Amino acid sequence: MAVISKQDFISSVADALQYISYYHPKDFVDAMNAAYEREANPAAKDAIAQILINSRMSAQGHRPLCQDTGIVTCFVKIGMQVQWNSDLTVQQMVDEGVRQAYTNADNPLRASIVADPAGTRKNTRDNTPSVVHVEMVAGDTVEVFVAAKGGGSENKSKMVMLNPSDDIAAWVEKTLPTMGAGWCPPGVLGIGIGGTAEKAGVMAKESLMEHIDIQELKARGAETTEEKLRLEIFERANKLGIGAQGLGGLTTVLDVKIKSAPTHAASKPVVMIPNCAATRHVHFTLDGSGPAELPVPDLADWPEVTWEVGESVKRVNLDSITQEEMLQWKAGDTLLLNGKILTGRDAAHKRIKELLDSGQSLPDGVDFKGRFIYYVGPVDAVGDEVVGPAGPTTATRMDKFTDLMLEQTGLMGMIGKAERGPATVDSIAKHKATYLMAVGGAAYLVAKAIKQSRVVAFEELGMEAIYEFVVKDMPVTVAVDSSGNNIHQTGPAIWRAKIEELDTELSK
Repeated sequence: MAVISKQDFISSVADALQYISYYHPKDFVDAMNAAYEREANPAAKDAIAQILINSRMSAQGHRPLCQDTGIVTCFVKIGMQVQWNSDLTVQQMVDEGVRQAYTNADNPLRASIVADPAGTRKNTRDNTPSVVHVEMVAGDTVEVFVAAKGGGSENKSKMVMLNPSDDIAAWVEKTLPTMGAGWCPPGVLGIGIGGTAEKAGVMAKESLMEHIDIQELKARGAETTEEKLRLEIFERANKLGIGAQGLGGLTTVLDVKIKSAPTHAASKPVVMIPNCAATRHVHFTLDGSGPAELPVPDLADWPEVTWEVGESVKRVNLDSITQEEMLQWKAGDTLLLNGKILTGRDAAHKRIKELLDSGQSLPDGVDFKGRFIYYVGPVDAVGDEVVGPAGPTTATRMDKFTDLMLEQTGLMGMIGKAERGPATVDSIAKHKATYLMAVGGAAYLVAKAIKQSRVVAFEELGMEAIYEFVVKDMPVTVAVDSSGNNIHQTGPAIWRAKIEELDTELSK
């Protein structure tokens, strides 16, 4: 009979969360590298290259893969014969492990959890509480599956109550384009089918803990209903041409995972949850002999991918940029940014709007006239770092503030990830502004381009404060140019047509 101690459980959870903050699973690295090798769209291939370079850098530097170090989800399967040496509940032990991991001085992780979600939304400062699912199973061990899920991908989760005769693959094919690029493709789709609404959601999330094996499944052939559906959805999803970061390309999903359960005869609940390019999860077992020992990956597991500055890449001095110069940029251009940028995301934009609506001036040091704003909430710096990992957050959430920012602050342009809504694209064109896209899932790589950092306003907001960054050769893509040309519309459309054309040729 195994006796699991409180300290072994807590330290194992804490170690696991540190581990997954900087180590991608090997199966994910292999799948992403295969996608890189076969990608035909230069823009998408470039984005995947940045993700792979960032992954290797994070593994070497033991710093977060993504600035959004996620909300912790933990599946705990407890053997019926297990005994506990603990005065805490499983939820309390997991939360203590989270607290220790996220406040680790050597590698602090960003605290993203807010309490009172419908009201004050005050940050809990240590990323607790976590989401814990406990299941009693046969045996005398405790199995723990730990994941850290970023908000950008979690926000794209979809749920539907289909009719029993409805086609699940068709629903996925119709729904996936509506999710945009905020979930940072390419990634993995987790799908839960059956049970009840909440059961389907839990199954979808748990399915994302499984290894990527779709290529092996294709090679041996599907045998079960779930396996056949996985292959069908995988094929239909990748024919959409959404591609890496929504830029258009051959690979949108790396795998499709499905878990199902019996359901009511009148029901077919389906939940789809995507995992992003910062896929982070690990599994360990406790048998009473001590804390979990997680294997240290071999850096040889990471491909030696390089990112080259091509002849068409334009270096931009943000400190002297003119409107006339910016008007020459075209959607799809690659730029290297140099100079000063201000940051701001949801909470900062809300504060700015409140100040402007009440006729007040912005805080000292916050002048957007002729400048660019970067949508980011960075990780705290350690050692000699200027700033911790600082990748872009989903720009779509700032759409409702864009008119105000462009009309009342003199803002020249924005930097973020994923697409902008139609009204925002129209506003960008109207004001002859521009929207630049940095690669989501390359946060540590982006941070290396930031040479100076200081908080200039709203320090009490923590990672949501307004910073001023000085950047050198920060790589971005022109996603929406001053004429309103939008690469997140044209890219997928072009590559969907190319994939259809290729399929037609192969079928002859």
